[in-house]
Amino acid sequence: MSKKILITGGAGFVGSNLCIGLKQKYPQYEIIALDNLRRRGSELNLTRLKENNVSFYHADIRNEEDLVELSEFDFLIDASADPSVLAGINSPVLPLIKSNLMGTVNCLELAKKMKASFIFLSTSRVYPIQALENANYTELETRYAWTDNQILSGISSQGITEDFQINGSRSFYGTTKLASELLIEEYHALTGMKTVINRCGVLSGPWQMGKIDQGVLVLWLARHFFKGNLKYIGFEGKGKQTRDVLHIDDLVRLIDWQIHNIELINGEIFNAGGGLDVSFSLLELTKLCQDVTGNKIDITPEFQTRTADIKIYLTDNSKIIEKTGWKPEKTIEQLVLDTYNWIKENENSLKQILL
Repeated sequence: MSKKILITGGAGFVGSNLCIGLKQKYPQYEIIALDNLRRRGSELNLTRLKENNVSFYHADIRNEEDLVELSEFDFLIDASADPSVLAGINSPVLPLIKSNLMGTVNCLELAKKMKASFIFLSTSRVYPIQALENANYTELETRYAWTDNQILSGISSQGITEDFQINGSRSFYGTTKLASELLIEEYHALTGMKTVINRCGVLSGPWQMGKIDQGVLVLWLARHFFKGNLKYIGFEGKGKQTRDVLHIDDLVRLIDWQIHNIELINGEIFNAGGGLDVSFSLLELTKLCQDVTGNKIDITPEFQTRTADIKIYLTDNSKIIEKTGWKPEKTIEQLVLDTYNWIKENENSLKQILL
């Protein structure tokens, strides 16, 4: 049976890859990418969307009136967001709230009107900073690592589970996403909307326009490729802060499964990330980037830790693996190589954006 799927943020990194990945696998589906094209580099995806027969709708989810002309659809995948954890800290917070909270409300109202199912891409940043920073850890040669000896529940050397505590400050960005999650749960309970929430860690891969405050893997690789410079910021400037990362292709596989099995996971909240097996510290990422590009660049230590930064985040995928059978397939080495090949093939158009 054919489906009609609306993907907000559809010209962004996550949204465009979801649109194209689903359309390539299901050419009979109608896939609509909705985007306001505000983020620099998103315009480069319009050609990709058109080449793959994905419809594009220029609109802004912050504006209800932009959404009134949309016709019925079966699924709304909300991949739109201002994803910067620094947003609102040294800048006005209202634009972030309008994008990440009021935008989600408008999407929920639209999905309710269309009697559509709702899949939300949330973030690991809903977990509070101080609780993560208070976790027991050890310092290894190239990274920081959590231990299995923990006072708090929902954390181990394997990462954070959905049972980890929520109380505490998490950044304005994380709070807008958590507030959106709470509203989604109410729409699920009170309107009967079918919903799934995915708390994603770092996502990366080809077509991500990495910047200082988001898309760190692409930023790191691009600076090596174009021979720029970088800093190890905070945590004594050692470069040992550690994250897991999920290849965008693995996320597409997950969303594909969720669309076609929504009844089995209706109302669920999942952590979804690369996990310990697909993780890196900045030091380790530097070595990977040197190996694939053949370039060494200046990386200077900056000892002051930024507000809202954390030394470790790893996703424990136990629940989502148990419920869906999905798990990451792409290794960190594959992710770096795939992204390197993309930068190399699009060097001229990417240089001004990624440097």
